Amino acid sequence: MKQAKRTAAGSQLRRRPKQERSRERIDAILATAKRLIGEKGIDAVTMKEVGALAGGPIATVYHYFPNKSAILATLYERFSEVTRARQQEIAADIDGLESMIAASDRMLDDYYERVAGDPAIQDLQNAIQADKALQNLDIAETHHQADVFCDQLVHLLKPERREAFRRLVFLFFQLAGGVVRLALTQDKAAGQRTIEDYKSIIHGQLRTFFD
Repeated sequence: MKQAKRTAAGSQLRRRPKQERSRERIDAILATAKRLIGEKGIDAVTMKEVGALAGGPIATVYHYFPNKSAILATLYERFSEVTRARQQEIAADIDGLESMIAASDRMLDDYYERVAGDPAIQDLQNAIQADKALQNLDIAETHHQADVFCDQLVHLLKPERREAFRRLVFLFFQLAGGVVRLALTQDKAAGQRTIEDYKSIIHGQLRTFFD
């Protein structure tokens, strides 16, 4: 995870804001970029356009973001922060097998609904596949979210099965993005069936650890 974060360092904010005015400027840049991505797609958005529509010169954008990848990485991090908080809230209710399965369903449904309702995030999710730095951020974030899930109940498992359980949960979390992307290419009914099929796979595998 640490290696992933180091690899992605070149796509981070150039300067961390300390003053309220700076934070507001960054928020305006990110909000503008997100809106443009939702309207036009990532490839069509330029730093110059973001700067102009965010109400300032292009130099101000580069003052905080060295390149467009840095904007994308920051948008991804903000989306992930919300995802992490929501998943931690759901995971807090896990106390056994059935609550674990219910929590996994809620997490997948919540993620699917949030991505489905935000065209900019859909495009960002697709961009992750083509950007090594974003891939590394995504993998590191997936490890964190999977650990939060596992930490709630791994103590209920036999010690010799805990590592295998963590590997499986990480795999489920990592593959969820691809399942959601597939579901979003389908009509609503087919997409929902794809989500439900993935839930069934998760249920079956999780139950094997509590036989």
